[in-house]
Amino acid sequence: MPNRVLIVDDSMLMRKMVGDSLADDGWEVAGEASNGAQAVQQYCRLKPDAVTLDIVMPGTDGLYALEHIMLFDPDAKVVVVSALNQTKLISEAIRKGAQDFIAKPFLPEQLQQTMLSCVPESA
Repeated sequence: MPNRVLIVDDSMLMRKMVGDSLADDGWEVAGEASNGAQAVQQYCRLKPDAVTLDIVMPGTDGLYALEHIMLFDPDAKVVVVSALNQTKLISEAIRKGAQDFIAKPFLPEQLQQTMLSCVPESA
């Protein structure tokens, strides 16, 4: 059974890029969200194996989502996918429980390898 991922980004194009890259590596896209509040709702409903999470989004941001996802599931596997110029926010996300970080723009192989290191295929 493939690992399932929730993709969270306010950009539909970025959600598609992440989803296509992970689907090419055997992941199933369980759901998508365009802000932090949707991300928390989707995570609680879908209980995916992992989450890719943008930090800066309009409305409810990724830090809010990360905090609430970790409260719901302290073992959640969350990988931040964000712009490099968000260093302070990325550091805060790692402190709050994110597993790793990938800078936009990313290479598909980089995303695939990072996700595999957070959620081994046997998960």
